[in-house]
Amino acid sequence: MAAAASASRRFFELFVARVPWTASANEVREYFSQFGTVRKCILPFEKETGFHKGICWVGFSTEESLKNVLQKENHILEGVKLDVKLQRNRGFPHQQSDRTTTDNS
Repeated sequence: MAAAASASRRFFELFVARVPWTASANEVREYFSQFGTVRKCILPFEKETGFHKGICWVGFSTEESLKNVLQKENHILEGVKLDVKLQRNRGFPHQQSDRTTTDNS
């Protein structure tokens, strides 16, 4: 039973760069939800400036959702072309203090 529980908590992850400074974590989540269920969206912020760092991690419930994103050539959010890549190292960043996270798990 433990294996089933861990499998249900597995994420299929993307790293997204060039996130427009005007975009919120909710807007990023909403954009990527067209490809499947977004389980996590982490948009880290700079403590000094109050602006996010322009990068984001997005986690999906299924591998199919991840493949749907990667099949699309261009991803545009608020007029800016996002740089979307497969997250190679399994796992989200571990910093707690300076990020905005939306989690619907």
